[in-house]
Amino acid sequence: MAASTPEHTQRVGAALALIEAEDAERLVPELLGLFELTDGKWRREGHDVAQAVNAADTALQARLLHGLAARYHELEPGAVGRRHIVDLLNSFRMLRAATEGQPPATRAALIGLIADQDVHHYPSGLVRLADQEFADGQALPDGFVAVIRRSYLTVWNGRKRLGDLVARLEGPPVNPGEAWSDTALAEAAELGDDWLRLLAHAATATSARPSAKWDRTGRALLAALDADEVRERLLSWLRLVGRPRTALLLEPRYGPSPNATFDPYNADALRGLAWLLSLLPAHPETARTLGALVGTALRKVAGLGPVNPKVANAAVIALGRIDDEPALAELARLAARVTFKGTLKVLDTALDARAEAMGLSREEIEELAVPGYGLTEVGCARHRLGEVTALLEVRGAKAVLSWHNASGKAVRSVPAAVRRDHADELKELKAAVKDIDRMLSAQSERLDRQFLSRRTWPYAAWRERYLDHPLVGTLARRLLWTVDGRTVGYADGELRTLADAPVTEGGRVELWHPVGHEPAEIVAWRDWLERHGITQPFKQAHREVYLLTDAERATGTYSNRFAAHFLRQHQFHSLAAIRGWHDKLRLAVDDEAPPAVRELPQWGLRAEYWITGDDGADYEHITDSGSFLRLRTDQVRFYPIDAPQNSAHCCGGEYRMWLRDGTDPVDPVPLADVPPLVLSEVLRDVDLFVGVASVGNDPTWQDGGPDGRFREYWTSYGFGELGTSAETRRALLERLVPRLAIADRCTIEGRFLHVKGDRHTYKIHLGSGNILRTPNDQYLCIVPKSTPPAPQPGYLPYEGDRLLAVILSKAMMLAADTKITDPTILSQL
Repeated sequence: MAASTPEHTQRVGAALALIEAEDAERLVPELLGLFELTDGKWRREGHDVAQAVNAADTALQARLLHGLAARYHELEPGAVGRRHIVDLLNSFRMLRAATEGQPPATRAALIGLIADQDVHHYPSGLVRLADQEFADGQALPDGFVAVIRRSYLTVWNGRKRLGDLVARLEGPPVNPGEAWSDTALAEAAELGDDWLRLLAHAATATSARPSAKWDRTGRALLAALDADEVRERLLSWLRLVGRPRTALLLEPRYGPSPNATFDPYNADALRGLAWLLSLLPAHPETARTLGALVGTALRKVAGLGPVNPKVANAAVIALGRIDDEPALAELARLAARVTFKGTLKVLDTALDARAEAMGLSREEIEELAVPGYGLTEVGCARHRLGEVTALLEVRGAKAVLSWHNASGKAVRSVPAAVRRDHADELKELKAAVKDIDRMLSAQSERLDRQFLSRRTWPYAAWRERYLDHPLVGTLARRLLWTVDGRTVGYADGELRTLADAPVTEGGRVELWHPVGHEPAEIVAWRDWLERHGITQPFKQAHREVYLLTDAERATGTYSNRFAAHFLRQHQFHSLAAIRGWHDKLRLAVDDEAPPAVRELPQWGLRAEYWITGDDGADYEHITDSGSFLRLRTDQVRFYPIDAPQNSAHCCGGEYRMWLRDGTDPVDPVPLADVPPLVLSEVLRDVDLFVGVASVGNDPTWQDGGPDGRFREYWTSYGFGELGTSAETRRALLERLVPRLAIADRCTIEGRFLHVKGDRHTYKIHLGSGNILRTPNDQYLCIVPKSTPPAPQPGYLPYEGDRLLAVILSKAMMLAADTKITDPTILSQL
């Protein structure tokens, strides 16, 4: 415990004197000053103050409580002083010991303080306060009811200790304080009892899936209302989910903020609303809103993880219960985007059920689920609205809506006549643009993961689902394919060979990969894409190929190519999930965890990336939830997919195979026996993890990060030899730089892009984007924006290389270094 300061000792003495004199009016500011001085924690003789208050006359305690409560409500919501007041009252046992016989005003003060809390950890106090209010014929305030409900759901043993009280509550059907619940309560109260009963029924959705009885009750309540109006109201409420709370709750001293999560009682109601929507006639807007709810409910909160997976799961279940094309499309989109394991399992179940019902494979259902969104040809649709034509086009990764007047001339904004006479069609067109953008991203990621699926298609089915599909065709026509063993690309309205000969028929089709092709052929196809001006949606012709090295042949069963790196754990964790890997966050606890794993059932293999928590870190650099901020990396290995699990201590140590029931250990698969395509794609994933999540990529860590521990690593990574992906970037820059407006100021030498400015000459590392400047290779720190505007040198062969955009942006800035106005950068020049 920290030593007391002279000021602290003086304040303690003053407080004790005021307690003895029963001077509550002056005691309030004295206690607050004392508590704020110690940041809300008693020190030594400060505990004497708490004991003195607890032993004081009840009249003094009551006056003190009223004074602190008054001060509490004078402070702004979220103020630190509010936390201190509640901590003080807990120290004095005033919030936990709500004894019988308190005067109504004192109870009201206690209830007012408790109503701003997320939960109350002393359920017996809640019960006694409520009972006294009931005995006096008083209704409990809605905020107080909300605390009781949340405490019932989340406090240890809360269901047992608060169950009887919760059963007697007559509060609102959902808790107030959230944007959606406030709106729902206000509208339902205005619309009548049938709506209030519907909202109350939604709040009874406490199970993982709706029961037959729950559905029967829901259908009966819906039958008394207009279905279209119910859908519109429910959707409008769900669109408000995730907005900032309308009534801030008191921030806890530790743990995630309750203001960043869903009210747990209202989360049940959200589940119910989603299930009620699935009982109504299908509508495209229902699928859109439920899909958006999944994303909102899976948004990450620091120290917690996803906001509320059970709401996300409920929305997926609702989509699975809706038998129409938009709902199926939304399930397919979510399956390509969702990374949270629990929700992904629910998605898999929903899609597998739909596939079985339709007599199709899971792969086929995902392909057939992609709608055309009104596109009448690949990537394009024209809609006539009066005398105006709306042109909806897919350009690269985005949908664009443009307008043309009666004479065919393009106009910049939506014509007034369209807004006035075609409001519904305009709304649908704008919704289609958003839907297309989301689905394009999801389908691009799905296709990028197809290389290891061993998927082939009959030629006719492939043309229908991919090449000629109104939406997917915009991606498929920018990729290379293999038709009966011949590589083809799409250009000038036809599939064509490298010599531009048309290909109009075939037997089997598969996605082309550079593994197994001669370098000259790969380069020729890159030239072909450039000649036809095709920008691929992701790296394919320029995809990195990772071949077995002599060092890996020597080790035999493992690769150290990406060992001894330091990665930001949470960034790595998210990226691994996107690429189809399973990873468990490393906590600073006495526990074990498996490596990051990617299962490859089509190949009968399991890839493992061995990682461990950075146990050399100071515990100040561990999150509030106890997870390491950084990881240390080790080997990449392959095992048979059914081999026993490996694991290691979260804080470090050797990996060992977990053997159960007398099973024998299984040896790793020799790297030479791993199919080259599998080896290349797995190592490419791992290279991506290191390239994105390494602390060596942080331009502000030139001092080595916390305590300088990573200085040597940061320097070696930030300016060292180029990896495979960086070599690909270097080869591309050699073609791009001559087309830049600053080409005469740029040269590529070894690992660096050299840029000649007017003040200095600069070297930009092609692997990290870090910069050295003359003289003496002095480090220049430039922190890029989250989405740097990349200068367009004209044709780019593929999308998605953020670091390429960063390097080009830095080069353009430094070539005109006399025009730099940023004071942080100028101070280094």
